[in-house]
Amino acid sequence: MARLESALPQILAALEGETDEVAIQATLACLLWETLPQANWCGFYRRVGERMLAVGPYQGGMGCLRIPFERGVCGACARDGATQLVPDVRAFPGHISCDDATRSELVIPITVAGRLLAVLDLDSPHLGGFSAAEARLLENLMIHAFAQAIHPSPGMG
Repeated sequence: MARLESALPQILAALEGETDEVAIQATLACLLWETLPQANWCGFYRRVGERMLAVGPYQGGMGCLRIPFERGVCGACARDGATQLVPDVRAFPGHISCDDATRSELVIPITVAGRLLAVLDLDSPHLGGFSAAEARLLENLMIHAFAQAIHPSPGMG
């Protein structure tokens, strides 16, 4: 928690003035990966259809390529528009196991102008790898980081 709090000014400074959503996602994936040692996966799933997510910038092992809103922790976050803090993924109905080592997960929705843009997905090999306080800090970081994002990014449609 303290490590995340102390890294926030550096993270916000790195993103200052950036409006490209992919650049923002890639930078956040890198900096959060360096900041959260309990994570074994850190990245984004982008909304690519009415009820579909596709892997975006990330750090860690191979991620699932696509996740429908009806499946897993990321799907629940996208479907409900609410942060999902899951201390034990094996107790989560419909959990998708992209990495068998993952034991806990934190997924935060990212909305721009009231529309779901993506979700931030953090996995940990530890039970209870993320706290409610970390979730709140990351929710606020996502709001600030994507406040000026242009969607879609120029040249992407």
